[in-house]
Amino acid sequence: MAGPKITHVSVTPVAVLDAPLLNASGVHEPYQLRSVIEIDTDAGLSGLAEAYGDDPTLANLRAAAPALVGVDVFDLNELNRRVALALGAVTPGSPTELVGRASRQKTVAQTYGAFEVACYDAQGKATDLRVCDLLGGAVRDSVPYSAYLFYRWAKHPEHAVPDDYPEDDWGAALDPDGIVTQARRMVDTYGFGSLKLKGGVFEPEAEVEAIAALRDAFPDLPLRLDPNANWSVATSLRVTPRLEGLLEYLEDPTEGNPGMAEVARKTTLPLATNMCVTSFEEIPEAAALDSVAVVLSDHHYWGGFRASQRLAGICDTFGWGLSMHSNTHLGISLAAMTQLAAATPNLTYACDTHSPWQREEIIEPGALRWSQGSLAVPEGPGLGVELDRDALARLHEQYLACGLRSRDDKTAMLRADPSWPTHRPRF
Repeated sequence: MAGPKITHVSVTPVAVLDAPLLNASGVHEPYQLRSVIEIDTDAGLSGLAEAYGDDPTLANLRAAAPALVGVDVFDLNELNRRVALALGAVTPGSPTELVGRASRQKTVAQTYGAFEVACYDAQGKATDLRVCDLLGGAVRDSVPYSAYLFYRWAKHPEHAVPDDYPEDDWGAALDPDGIVTQARRMVDTYGFGSLKLKGGVFEPEAEVEAIAALRDAFPDLPLRLDPNANWSVATSLRVTPRLEGLLEYLEDPTEGNPGMAEVARKTTLPLATNMCVTSFEEIPEAAALDSVAVVLSDHHYWGGFRASQRLAGICDTFGWGLSMHSNTHLGISLAAMTQLAAATPNLTYACDTHSPWQREEIIEPGALRWSQGSLAVPEGPGLGVELDRDALARLHEQYLACGLRSRDDKTAMLRADPSWPTHRPRF
């Protein structure tokens, strides 16, 4: 039986306010870029998705969009075929260095995955089923998330923002006390049951002190540290003994599967990654070298829901744990993450989320409800969220006005601090 067929695809870039969050690359700019994908069908049903909003991602989405007209929203193999053909010999690109080296496979997967999510949303509306039901059924009614802690400045540098830019009220966090204060606010506000610190910013010993302070302040909560591969192997081996017994896992202390494997052989800490295992072609090396114990999935760059479930099965086969990566996202992506996590039995680690840093939204309120650090699976069909048209228009205007067309944390930092060392690893 034929399902609804795509009649039109739109891709709308938006810019959302972001905080001056520090990381291994530099500092977040005042705005982060996202794109909103909408598909219309001949049945009068629509489907939503959200993706990165940098120029290369937008170019790929827009190149593929016209080729999807006429595709049945249930025919995902045809969807994938048309995306791959439409991209042709596109130069491989990546919206962020954090997904490892670029490849054509990744570029096609990132593009296809965005449209696949929108098709699943339309499938759900056509069948009156949630996406998690279409993915095999919910194994959990709510999905735990982890507080995402960042070193940060109190506000963006004056040169980086317009005079009327609305800064947030989180204040600076540049030492252990600041990180603990930030964590306490997140736990008190959202009820998070685990804490992750974005590291790779300061000397490793200083970040170990922050982890120790978090352990003292929150003795019962699992802790994670992510240096984003900004430590050398030698530094990692020097630092890991001080972290043993403190962390649930250490994420990407050093670069690449060979380096991670060398560290893994000499520590009892589980090593996690969203940098050296970011596509199916990178899995054999990780398995052969025994470089990782936990993989952080992300449907945005693995290729959507079905590919993420394939990844979950592979992780189960190799005995790897499974968690979920987050970049700056809005409510459509958060709903998609929640639906996928609800239907993935072996995703047993709390997922990452940037939600506490988010101050603007593109979905109608009420569908996503936090309780005790978890999100209830949205109740409506498909993703369970609806687009706020006024917000979409406003955030698109903000995109046009802000002038940013790609994420560049390094350049943003160099404008504020020309002495910032750009070599990697820095420690």
